[in-house]
Amino acid sequence: MQQLNVNLSIPIPADHVVVSKVELEDLRKQKLSGVYWTMKDVEERTGKKFEWIKENILYPPHFKKILDVEQGGFVYYPKKSGEKWSFLAIEMARFLDENFHLIFGGRK
Repeated sequence: MQQLNVNLSIPIPADHVVVSKVELEDLRKQKLSGVYWTMKDVEERTGKKFEWIKENILYPPHFKKILDVEQGGFVYYPKKSGEKWSFLAIEMARFLDENFHLIFGGRK
């Protein structure tokens, strides 16, 4: 079998860098580590409104048992009027990524 060896240069724009996937994931985690989202942040991340998020993500029992801080999760569910929702950003981002097909695919 013949083999061709090629030396190739690919220019990378000055405002870009090349990093490994592992390093990229570490950077993403650092960016979200210790960060809390509000309901508005979740709305922006999902592109959905509060009522849809409650109906399709926060209150279905199979999700609530994972999400609710009182059950070991990472979402604070307000107990009384005037309290705010609070989401541990890194965990909520992971949950949305891992459950995208269930949340947006209609299979529950």
